Amino acid sequence: MNYGQFLNMVPEATLMAILVIAFIADFASAKKAERNWFNPLMCILLLVQTVVTLFYNEPATVFGGMYVTTAAVAVMKTILTVGTLIVVIQAKNWLSRSDTSFKEGEFYMLVVSTLLGMYMMMSAGHFLMFFLGLEMASVPMACLVALDKYRHNSAEASAKYILTATFSSGIMLYGISLIYAAVGTLYFDNAAVRFGLIDHSALAIVGLVFFFSGLGFKISLVPFHFWTADTYQGAPTTVTGYLSVVSKGAAAFTLCAILMKVFGSMVREWEYMLYIVIVLSITIANLFAIRQSELKRFMAFSSISQAGYIMLAVVGNSQAGVAALSYYVLVYVVANLAVFTVISVVEENNGGRTDMAAYDGFYTTNPKLSFLLTLALFSLAGIPPFAGMFSKFFVFMAAAQQGSSLAYFVVFIALINTVVSLYYYLLIVKAMYIKQTDNALPTFKSDFNTKLALAVCTLGIAICGVCSFFYDWIAAAAM
Repeated sequence: MNYGQFLNMVPEATLMAILVIAFIADFASAKKAERNWFNPLMCILLLVQTVVTLFYNEPATVFGGMYVTTAAVAVMKTILTVGTLIVVIQAKNWLSRSDTSFKEGEFYMLVVSTLLGMYMMMSAGHFLMFFLGLEMASVPMACLVALDKYRHNSAEASAKYILTATFSSGIMLYGISLIYAAVGTLYFDNAAVRFGLIDHSALAIVGLVFFFSGLGFKISLVPFHFWTADTYQGAPTTVTGYLSVVSKGAAAFTLCAILMKVFGSMVREWEYMLYIVIVLSITIANLFAIRQSELKRFMAFSSISQAGYIMLAVVGNSQAGVAALSYYVLVYVVANLAVFTVISVVEENNGGRTDMAAYDGFYTTNPKLSFLLTLALFSLAGIPPFAGMFSKFFVFMAAAQQGSSLAYFVVFIALINTVVSLYYYLLIVKAMYIKQTDNALPTFKSDFNTKLALAVCTLGIAICGVCSFFYDWIAAAAM
């Protein structure tokens, strides 16, 4: 074997080096409770990793087509690395607690391991390589969900996550076996060619459905979403934020790539399935979100709805769809992590409360945090001139390019649901600005890491909303 091929896997190699450094730093630290340098070290390393993924974007195919990377994949790796960096920045406050400080090294290693699995999943050119990357991301994520196992039902949330992940992996493996039976290969390129040459048998269609169902669990699309609310509520808030954006973005991008690349000739078969799942995800999640009073469960149903919007970009089956999906994930990362950063800091300063009533009169005591939370919520709702409006616009345009009346109908349903989502996001704004209470959360001062995370997220929301550079960069990579 030519080991020089590993030189084409620079982002994975540097991420593996970060994992080794984190392990050595954790193992060598004598006083784990006094490691104030650990978080800045990990932030610097992830910043370097962001630079590596940003500039190392040369297309490459190695190991006989098992590993394939393109400029579009490099862009998504950069976006997910930025999201991970923001999570690590805002995790400092949570990791400073006496009951979590001794787990700081484990947290960083699990986060980096998960990100490495997502890298491998997105760069896979073979179904088994894809599955290995998916499991590399899923297993450490279950450990992250259980990190607060003696607090906030974290162990129960982890059990639900790992059980549904195992079930979905089994379904996906069965689908992959049926795909192999239909075309006799698991390489993406070869499978695409053979799907184009043969009649689309029931075996191939069932394999496609099972494969899609397995990834539907990972993205939490309806009707594969039942684990989401309980897992989001029970997991540590920092982990919930990571799970809601980085994991979802990687799985959505990979599903988009495989549907377009491998099953491109079967577009008529998976297009109708995708229409149904998108409409159900957006509509049902919005209706359930209105009924929530616990903010993390509220954001769980919001993320299910956002997953439906993300997958809407796949309908167009075009390069514009890939660009729209990547841009939507970028905007979603900064907006959603801004919300979870505020939820985390309020939770730490309010006895662990995450219910919506805790935000009654929040503006009167903490106006800056209220304002930043409002900006993030408005972006998620798609209100101009914030970045969320442009991300939804590009997704709608990509879907409308399909040209069929059914595609226009699905876009119309998504537009109506945007109004519904605006209503339930405004429920939080109403609690902060309008509802009055004698027990409002006292004024508190945020730590440096929280301010930095919020500054990065708010800057991203603002710049992506007024500057076309980011979309142009993503669109050029998708060409």
